Amino acid sequence: MKKNILFILALLFVFGATAQSLEPVKVTKSWLEKIESLAPAKAKVNAPKRKILVFSQHTGFYHWCIPNNDEVLKIMAKKSGAFDVFISHDLDSFEKKNLKQYDAVIFNNCNPSGPKRDLFYDLMEQRSSLAEAEIEAKAKVYQQNFMDYIAKGGGLFIMHGAITVQNNSMEFSRMTGGSFDYHPKQQEVHLKEVDKNHPLVAAFHGDGFTHIDEPYFFKNAYSELNFKPLLYMESKEIESKRDQAHDDIVYLAWIKRHGKGRVFYSSMSHNIQSLDQPELMEFFLDGIQYVTGDLDCDDSPMSK
Repeated sequence: MKKNILFILALLFVFGATAQSLEPVKVTKSWLEKIESLAPAKAKVNAPKRKILVFSQHTGFYHWCIPNNDEVLKIMAKKSGAFDVFISHDLDSFEKKNLKQYDAVIFNNCNPSGPKRDLFYDLMEQRSSLAEAEIEAKAKVYQQNFMDYIAKGGGLFIMHGAITVQNNSMEFSRMTGGSFDYHPKQQEVHLKEVDKNHPLVAAFHGDGFTHIDEPYFFKNAYSELNFKPLLYMESKEIESKRDQAHDDIVYLAWIKRHGKGRVFYSSMSHNIQSLDQPELMEFFLDGIQYVTGDLDCDDSPMSK
């Protein structure tokens, strides 16, 4: 807990009490060396090395942390020895034959554009001269391919803004656990464990996690609470919310089953500076081992 408090005090000193957007961090040799020193040296569960597809393409809002996350995942893979990383920006990754190669997929802030909020449609439109109705039909095929891949035992790890991949699809929202609604300004966010004894929050040692981030609010299937919540924030602590009713508790990380597959979502973090607290990388590595089926734990849905 003391480390978290010192980290936030330092950020507030540098960036001011309003805690607005943090500056992008360049991928430099010194930054990579720092991440390598902080990354977990070993995965919790000894298991065969897994193949992970990291999809880092976007068509909408660009999160500057995308290339940083690619490098972080490469470092975590190499240092822990738990998995191999394959970075992709290509729609063909979602062909059935290609998905079969991987134990899990990580969505690295692959935000689609509005108003459709349909990543598969966007990527198809960029490379096709087909009529809109044909593009929509083919995009639905890609969505179904991916949902079938998860239902048959694949894993999905969703990083931050990638909760928007198919943001207007209730079917996809039920698979992921929710859709993005909005976020207020960046500010200090204090996340707390729902169950301090759950193995997927062991990285935080019962102290929760405090950092500067975008506090996300959710819609669509989120209201069904068809997931196992891991971390939450208290809505009353958040500044600049919209003038509407909110639950007192907003969940910001969760796990869930979809058929035979597993899904892990973490709203953390818009800012790569959050990884200066190594607990977050440990949390991510545990989440990767969960979606590959190696870290077994209670993922029974909460439900209202």
